[in-house]
Amino acid sequence: MDLLDLDAASGADPDAGLRAVRSLRVLAERLEALQVASAREQGWSWQEIAERLGVTRQAAHKKYGSSRSTRRS
Repeated sequence: MDLLDLDAASGADPDAGLRAVRSLRVLAERLEALQVASAREQGWSWQEIAERLGVTRQAAHKKYGSSRSTRRS
């Protein structure tokens, strides 16, 4: 199913709708990870990132913190 098929996604077919939800969730997770990595590369703190995402600093660090992206706390 194509992500842009909004008629199918919002229609009466739960299979199409739920598959669209899953696709959007995957896309959102990938975009979030990409932007967190970009922010860390630019020197953003975990607190700054967490504020933008609406989560705690600990939650952001737990989800995305790793040896390759922990330049600054």
